[in-house]
Amino acid sequence: MAMKTVALLHPGEMGAAIGACLCGRGLRVVWASAGRSTKTRSRANAAGLEDLGALERALDVADIALSVCPPHGALELAREVAGHGFRGVYIDANAVSPATVRNVGRVVEAAEATFVDGGIIGPPPVPGVSSRIYLSGGRARDVAALFAGSNLEAIPLASAAGAASALKACYAAWTKGATALLAAIRALATHEGVEAALLEEWKRSQPELPKRSEVVTAQARKAWRWVGEMEEIAASFEAAGLPAGFHLAAADLYRRLEGFKDGTAAPALAEVTAAFARGAPRRKAASGAPRRSSAPRAQEDAPERFKFGTAAIKRDAAKRLRSLKRS
Repeated sequence: MAMKTVALLHPGEMGAAIGACLCGRGLRVVWASAGRSTKTRSRANAAGLEDLGALERALDVADIALSVCPPHGALELAREVAGHGFRGVYIDANAVSPATVRNVGRVVEAAEATFVDGGIIGPPPVPGVSSRIYLSGGRARDVAALFAGSNLEAIPLASAAGAASALKACYAAWTKGATALLAAIRALATHEGVEAALLEEWKRSQPELPKRSEVVTAQARKAWRWVGEMEEIAASFEAAGLPAGFHLAAADLYRRLEGFKDGTAAPALAEVTAAFARGAPRRKAASGAPRRSSAPRAQEDAPERFKFGTAAIKRDAAKRLRSLKRS
C-alpha cells in the first residue's frame, strides 16, 4: 500500500514539528481542527498542515494515522479512530508503556488497521535539533522510509510492537525521572537549611549536579504532560517485577507543577520547590493492605471522547493514578 497522506491526530508542539517534517518530504499531511484551540490551529497552519475540519474527513483520505498526544489520551484516541473504521497504518508515537501500546495495537487491529509502535526521543524536530523516532512492528521499515532526509531520524527496530515504547520508557525513566529526583532533593535541602552546603559539596564531588538540578525550571510549564508518562513508566517497571515507586513519586512531583502550565516564562527554582512543598502528601496504605499493582486495569467500557485542558488532565490524572494503584 502506498503511503502518501497522513492524518496527524491532535498536533501539539511535537506533533506539528513532525508534521512539518513529513510535509517537507512531499507527503500530504491533514488534520481536524474541530474543537481545537486557536494556539493549535496556528501551530498547524505554520507547519503546513491541511485542515479538513472533522476527524472523520481526515481519516477518510489518510493512508496513515499518526497519534502524538499526551499519554493519558493514547488509548481513548485509538478507540475513537477505530470507531471511524480506519483501515490504514496507525502509528502510536506516544510516551506509554509497552502494555498500553499493545492495547492500542489490539484496538486498531480489530478495526483492520495495521499497527506500528513509535517512541520519540528528543525535542520537537526542527533544523539544527537532533531528534529520533524509533519504530517497531510489521511496517516499521516502510514508515521509517517516509522520514528519510528529514529533521527527524527514523530508526526501525527488528522487534514486535512494544519495543519502541519500551526503549522510550527506559530512556525517559532516567532523563525525566532524574530531573524530578534532583529537584526534590533541592527542595528537601532547602527545607532542612542545608542547600548551600549541598551545592558546595556537589561542586567538589559531583560538579555537573548543581546545573542539572535546575533543569526542572525550564521544564515546569510542560510538566503536566509528564504525569501520565511517569505513571506509564511505573507500570512498565511493575510489569517487569521491578519497584514502581520511583516513577510514581516523579508523577506526584510533576503533578504539583500543573500551576505553571500556562506561564509565559520559566519559574525560578524557589517557585518550583515551593510548589513541591504545597502539594498534598501521599496517603499511606493501611497496615496489612494488599500489595498494589501499577499495571493499568483493563477498561471495559468505551470512554468519552478524549479532551485536552488542565481540568481534564487533573480529572484523568486522579482516575489514572487510582487505576494504576488498584490491585
